[in-house]
Amino acid sequence: MSIFIYVVKTGDSLFSIANKYQVSMDSVRGINGLTTDKLVVGQDLLIPTDMYTVQPGDSLYIISRMSFIPIEKISLFNGLHSDVLMVGTKLYLPPRKKYSAENFSYLTPSTPERNTMLVQSFAPINTFLGIFEHHILANGSLSTLDDQQIIRTARANRIAPLAVVTNLTSTGFDPELTRRVLGSTEIRNRVINNIYQLVKNNSYAGVNIDFELVPEELRDLYTGFLHALRARLKPEGYYTSVAIPPKMNNDIPWLKGYDYGGIGASVDFVFIMAYDFHEASSPPGPVAPINEVRKTIEFALQHMNRNKIILGVPRYGYDWTMDNGNAVSARAVSVAEAVENAMIAQVPISYSTEYQQPFYQYWDSNGQRHIVWYEDSRARAEKLELVVEYRLKGAGAWQLGLQFAQSAILVKEFFNTKKVL
Repeated sequence: MSIFIYVVKTGDSLFSIANKYQVSMDSVRGINGLTTDKLVVGQDLLIPTDMYTVQPGDSLYIISRMSFIPIEKISLFNGLHSDVLMVGTKLYLPPRKKYSAENFSYLTPSTPERNTMLVQSFAPINTFLGIFEHHILANGSLSTLDDQQIIRTARANRIAPLAVVTNLTSTGFDPELTRRVLGSTEIRNRVINNIYQLVKNNSYAGVNIDFELVPEELRDLYTGFLHALRARLKPEGYYTSVAIPPKMNNDIPWLKGYDYGGIGASVDFVFIMAYDFHEASSPPGPVAPINEVRKTIEFALQHMNRNKIILGVPRYGYDWTMDNGNAVSARAVSVAEAVENAMIAQVPISYSTEYQQPFYQYWDSNGQRHIVWYEDSRARAEKLELVVEYRLKGAGAWQLGLQFAQSAILVKEFFNTKKVL
């Protein structure tokens, strides 16, 4: 079955859309995770059908963009000899050629029931699962985590569980903790040994290191730490991976602690956190703008092998509260929550073709203006196309507990997900 992306227009209803493309309302509800039949203008919907009915104003270019199938392929399979389309004509949407990928996503443990539901739901589209998180303490020991049930469930569903180890503290990611740990040979070696013991004793398949805000002066120590960690884990078949911030050049001071070339050579794969280009402490803007994501990939490819790169994508956005044109606060919202809030506020959703991300604004009950940017299926499909275009290792998301029903459908549409267990 193929799919295409439809954007809700003024006057549309779930019934009229289903009738227009001759699919069932239940199939549209199911594939999009809809809990209501209410729609909002600008909302994106996946339509599950391999037969497209030409509508007024359609062109082959428009249909190609909706379905992410090349114009030439649509023309070939339908015997078209011109670009002229008759309204009502049925066009066959041929299946995409799927790209073989190894995907990695994060999950924060919850209740056993929710753990099981999420792991089983996302097992078909993930090779690795990063279980978030164990954090390093100042003496080189690791915090504990109730992880056994989720590890067993992951392995039972053929997802390789990775222990996520961070430099998080109660006040956030801590460069001073990183400096203390990496600056001491004794503590550094203790951390490596404790990670090895954690992976071995808890039946992990490996580790994912997520040290954020690494200072420039620790650049080589951090790369060396990753190299030494992999040397400890590799002989027993364990994976060493790392989450790294997006870089488009080597000029940004707060990113100079990350040596893309050295890190790429020191680990089995990297997860590029290609999001938060705008975030809670910044002015409103696109969370993962397509041009910046593309530039990040191209910079990474100058420094590491493409088969080591997993493109990290968001399952969320931000809702900024404004005052006199300035953002005074912001909160993260899941994709589903962003759409629901637009529906509640009864405001249309716009879409930036420049950034390939949706946005809207609304006023709350206190009369304060809000600006929301987030990810949707159009934005997600554009990023999955980048993985294919640049022949990367795969894609992955932060994080699976954030509701974004269409994402998994798109990953299945674009990729055959490899398994290593």
